[in-house]
Amino acid sequence: MTRPGSGLRPFSIKAKLGTLVVVSVFITTGLLMVAVRTRTELRFITVFSVIATLLITQFVAHGLTAPLDEMTRVARSISHGDYTRRVRGADRRDELGDLAQTINLMADDLEAVDLHRKELVANVSHELRTPIAALRAVLENVVDGVSAADPETMRTALKQTERLGRLVETLLDLSRLDNGVVTLKARRFEVWPYLSGVLKEANLAASHRRLSSGSGNHTRTDVHLHLDVSPPELTAHADAERLHQVVANLIDNAVKHSPPHGRVTVRARRGALPESLDLEVLDEGPGIPESERHRVFERFNRGKVASPHGPGSDGGTGLGLAIARWAVDLHGGRIGVAESARGCRIQVTLPGTPQPRS
Repeated sequence: MTRPGSGLRPFSIKAKLGTLVVVSVFITTGLLMVAVRTRTELRFITVFSVIATLLITQFVAHGLTAPLDEMTRVARSISHGDYTRRVRGADRRDELGDLAQTINLMADDLEAVDLHRKELVANVSHELRTPIAALRAVLENVVDGVSAADPETMRTALKQTERLGRLVETLLDLSRLDNGVVTLKARRFEVWPYLSGVLKEANLAASHRRLSSGSGNHTRTDVHLHLDVSPPELTAHADAERLHQVVANLIDNAVKHSPPHGRVTVRARRGALPESLDLEVLDEGPGIPESERHRVFERFNRGKVASPHGPGSDGGTGLGLAIARWAVDLHGGRIGVAESARGCRIQVTLPGTPQPRS
């Protein structure tokens, strides 16, 4: 099968050069026939033929080199960090049009990456600055004698230190994500006891943070976590550590957005393939507007829902769902926001045991 853009297209450079040769031959032949009939000297015919061929060649060459000169200027600007310039003529129906379109797409991608980099630096700086400023204020008060180094003051300092630690751990996960250094260690496991342990850890962690330091992803103990696994003996094949990241982050996000004394349900069902798993995490919060659903798994995205976080939530870093998507993608699965009559419903599908190719 012929690839798009291959072969001889009606408006390709090959066709234009072939047309130039044919026209030059016709001009030369025509002038020679005129010379024979009018008995004109051959040297005059040669001069006229050369001049006509040069004029036509110059016209065609200008149409080919002018876009190349513009592409060179745009490429030079891109290399200097200016991603706003674009090449005109992307609608041409030849190879130069394809090249112009490719350069413009490259500039679009580089502009998006540059914007993402700036947003990343700004967001990380903001996330680091807040706990550092709070920790510095606490320590300055202790050093200056404004407040004593009592347990309450130390708990405040510990809270900000733990927040810094969580952010650093999250950024390390993000670095592993970008570098692709994490490999899957998939195994078969029973879903009910595994998910039951994850939910128990979430409850214990929230209670401990609330009683000891008041820190953590959330300190809410008013939200009820419910587990629904069917059939009870359900098994799956996945990387337990990576799946823990997915479920824990989804639960944390659902708890933050739940109303007072709300309910978060983790539902597990058998998938379509052997040892595959369909997971759902449902909450009773305000839900996610349809216009925002495509962005919820982006890094540092916290949504635009009014008052999205319940009491005891610090708002998070906006990286939990991005890491969840990464872990699901690592399995070759799918994650997304599904329709729900109430609150938000996140669906996760894991493919299970790799199938041999036939």
